[in-house]
Amino acid sequence: MKQAGEAQVVTAHAELGEHGLKQILTDVIKEVKISIDKDINGADLLYTLLNAPWLKSLLKVYEFLQQHHRSPPSPVLPHASALCHQVLADLRSVAEPSPEAQELNTLLRGSHLQALLSAHDTVAQKDYEPVLPPLPDNLPDDEEATRIVCLVKNKQTLGATIKRNESTGEISVARVIHGGLADRSGLLHAGDRIIEVNGYPVEGLDPEHVIQILAQSQGTIMFKVVPITERAVNNQTMLYMRAMADYNPQQDSAIPCADAGMSFRRGDLLEIVDQTDALWWQAKKLPSTSACAGLVPSSKLLRRKQKEFWWSQPFQPSTCIKTLSTVEEEEDFLAIDVKDVEADEEAFDSEELKEDEGDFSSTDGVYLAGFRRSLRLCRRRSHSANQSCHSRCASALANPYEEVVRYQRQPQDQHRVIALLGPSGVGVNELRRRLIEINPDFFQGPVPHTTRAPKSYEKSGREYHFIGREMFENMMFNQRFLEYGEYKGHLYGTSLDAVKDVLSRGKMCVIDIEPKAIPYVRTHELRAYIIFVKPPCAERMRETRQNAQITPNYYVNRPFKEEDIQEIEDATRKMEMHFCQFFNHVIVNDDLQDSCLQLLTAVRRAQDEPQWLPVSWIRPTDQS
Repeated sequence: MKQAGEAQVVTAHAELGEHGLKQILTDVIKEVKISIDKDINGADLLYTLLNAPWLKSLLKVYEFLQQHHRSPPSPVLPHASALCHQVLADLRSVAEPSPEAQELNTLLRGSHLQALLSAHDTVAQKDYEPVLPPLPDNLPDDEEATRIVCLVKNKQTLGATIKRNESTGEISVARVIHGGLADRSGLLHAGDRIIEVNGYPVEGLDPEHVIQILAQSQGTIMFKVVPITERAVNNQTMLYMRAMADYNPQQDSAIPCADAGMSFRRGDLLEIVDQTDALWWQAKKLPSTSACAGLVPSSKLLRRKQKEFWWSQPFQPSTCIKTLSTVEEEEDFLAIDVKDVEADEEAFDSEELKEDEGDFSSTDGVYLAGFRRSLRLCRRRSHSANQSCHSRCASALANPYEEVVRYQRQPQDQHRVIALLGPSGVGVNELRRRLIEINPDFFQGPVPHTTRAPKSYEKSGREYHFIGREMFENMMFNQRFLEYGEYKGHLYGTSLDAVKDVLSRGKMCVIDIEPKAIPYVRTHELRAYIIFVKPPCAERMRETRQNAQITPNYYVNRPFKEEDIQEIEDATRKMEMHFCQFFNHVIVNDDLQDSCLQLLTAVRRAQDEPQWLPVSWIRPTDQS
């Protein structure tokens, strides 16, 4: 039935084309005339409308336009101006011209009509076909098949690289850049041998000399090439990568053509459009404003360079390629300061709280666990634990690219973990506390584990999970903690199970972490959205911390000093230097209230808007 219906539509269209709308209108008028004879109301008005002269003229114009649409108009003769002058001469020879002849003479002598006829002749006489040079008469029988390629030069680069065969001196197209002029023309292909450029033989010349000839060319560039017989077909699908390293082609001596290279920085999103070359990919940086791609090292090449050279080099801010961070960070950066938790415990021990007066904040009876004991600065680990973390960090940082996919969270999916990261003293824990206070029924922190005995007012699973030391150490051995540390002989830690418990209840888990925990939260289970909180400028920090206190040791609180501000700035630089590729969002904590609003907006965006996520999170492998 469907095929029959489609056939009927085609037949009706063909009939309409044969008879035309004018004939259809004539048939309709006849039917309406019959209705008038039968005294049907409104038929006379319809008859008058359909029989109007203006409608018939309009339909006639429409039919003529349809004819020209099927066969584009062409000039009847290319010399309309000459014909016009001949008619005017004939009109002047008439002794007594009629009024019609006088009117025609006035029309043809009009300046506007003369200009129109002149323009008509110019277009009609011009040949728009490309003019190719004639083939020589004495072509040898063994002459290779050549192709003449004409490209119109504009402000955009040609979008192709060339190379010379050192043994034969032949110049050939090394690669065609995706989206460039040569690629869009479809006339040049990688492997085509170039014989001439604008009539100049190029065989045996240096590639730089050929490029100079191209640079001096104006307008049309004409290539004489021997086309490659078999072209490689790029049937690979588009890939999207997040750069985990910095790269600058101008400082890479191994790149085939530095001008064709594309620089990028850690965290940039790259669209890989061509992987035909195993060593040099073609990519665009997202969001892309250029149609032309650029050369970037493949993951295999970049990983090899890291292993052979870059890992052993110190950090050099002036270069781009060598800024791949090592996992052997400075000791003062990885050393864990316990001052915040120590201050919390001392304050906690010094207070005499009743059974119903928990030290934890509460809102309408809901305990906001984890503030006084957030553990963000209580993370001294054993040597074996550090080795495990280092190996995992090395694995995460060793890949120069991370394949990503744009993903929209579905309503049935778990929420992403919100992980706040920042140097000590920047206000990470305060932002976390305020975010949870906004909606404690939705935003929650994980309940920590500890080996100490519960106090009289504490309840297991509310303030802490109270477990034995043997069980705690077993969880450490099985890497069930995101972070853990020891204080006054007791172990404290934030477990993966505690985080998953918050997520399983449909809540959004908000945690604050140190850089070493990044590989543990960037998994397909937690899908952490990492927000880096950085301080404002030093002047602003001095202004906002005039009345603030810092706890440098167990018992003493003192105002911020200049060295404290300097330490915050140094720690910020080191975190950005080594881990900025993992940051999903950055907040400058200039004003606490404004920063809290920014945090809330970022958290909502992380859940509601499409995000670029690692492919392993969407399609986890066995190694995930």
